[in-house]
Amino acid sequence: MRWALFGEIFVMSWDTLKANKLRSALTVLGIVIGITSIVGITSLVRGVDDSIKSLLQQGGPDTITVMQFSGLSMMSGLSFQEVLKRPSLTPADAEALEQLPSVLITDLMLGGGFDTRQERVFYRNQRTAPMAVIATTDRWMYINQLQMESGRFFTAQEVQRRQPVVVVGQTVKTSLFDNLDAIGKQVRIGLAPYTVIGVMAARPSLGVDLGADSFVVIPHTTYQKRYGVRINQMTRGRLSGVMIAVLPREGVPRDQALREVEQLMRVRHGLRLDQPNDFDLVTSDAVIALYEQISQAFFLALVVLSSIALMVGGIGVMSIMTISVTERTREIGVRKALGARRVEVLWQFLLEATFLTSLGGVLGIVIGSLVGLSVHWFTGFPVSLPWWSFAIGIGFSAGVGIFFGMVPAVRASRLDPIEALRYE
Repeated sequence: MRWALFGEIFVMSWDTLKANKLRSALTVLGIVIGITSIVGITSLVRGVDDSIKSLLQQGGPDTITVMQFSGLSMMSGLSFQEVLKRPSLTPADAEALEQLPSVLITDLMLGGGFDTRQERVFYRNQRTAPMAVIATTDRWMYINQLQMESGRFFTAQEVQRRQPVVVVGQTVKTSLFDNLDAIGKQVRIGLAPYTVIGVMAARPSLGVDLGADSFVVIPHTTYQKRYGVRINQMTRGRLSGVMIAVLPREGVPRDQALREVEQLMRVRHGLRLDQPNDFDLVTSDAVIALYEQISQAFFLALVVLSSIALMVGGIGVMSIMTISVTERTREIGVRKALGARRVEVLWQFLLEATFLTSLGGVLGIVIGSLVGLSVHWFTGFPVSLPWWSFAIGIGFSAGVGIFFGMVPAVRASRLDPIEALRYE
């Protein structure tokens, strides 16, 4: 290749595209749609990822959650029948775990996992959409590092006496008490009356209400009485939904606390050395790792679906460039007769295809970014525009141009100059 001619080939390719504006626009349309889909989807998925990870980490990096079963069990290949054979957790387990030297406090929770109970909250003639009913002890706020906006959380005495008190999330407050003080108001959760004693501060969310603040919290003893739940005796053959949060003492490594919790639970469940755990120990790191596996698979599937538009656009590029080669056969013959070599003709048509797709890539990035930002501005949905999404857009579009433009470019470079000059 005589590189001094590279600039001339560049200019010729650009002039050819400008001379056929409509054809070039129609050719680039498929690329624009494909790159717009990739960048737009990436911005929304990454924004949701960042927000969900922030939400998952709110319980604190050192908190250990003991569960009868979790998504980790299902991911490891356990069947539902095997999970049902596991013993349920009880308040006695929480009391025993709190006696460990590495543990500061424990908290027992119902209704925050797979068995979340949904109830509407009523105040006078207003009602909410179904809200998650979480049942816990007076330590729930401390372990989860949450804050009150107004009022207070319930006390240990209220838990012991099964008092009908409730702490509501921001969604309940804005739905029922937008311009009122919620503290002291009488509400119904389902059919049962409760007194509002506190309002939780807003939790880390996804920018819009997708459930982070759509909950009410009541004492677990009140929950058991209201819904007829029995958790004091260990049972098998049913999923109790009891979860125990364990907070290690300050300065104690989480791995040490994790080992002690595991050893004690194995002893309480009477497991032999060769038997696997019949409970799950979940940390924020494990939950985030599990979520990342799911989100990466989901993201990959969306990118593959969006790439179909790129493939369609690439086929359009190849078709238009093939037609262009046919229309410009005499031009190619003249260029070859005047001394142009095969590699220079190849570069001219390859550059035209790459220009088209790269232009489509740039337009797709701009439009995809505007789509993501528009969604954020109008709905509050979180978006993230990482630099590598732009690099992927440009790389994909240029790659499509090179791949699909190669066939017509090679065909043009192989034309015989004498036959090309005779072409009508």
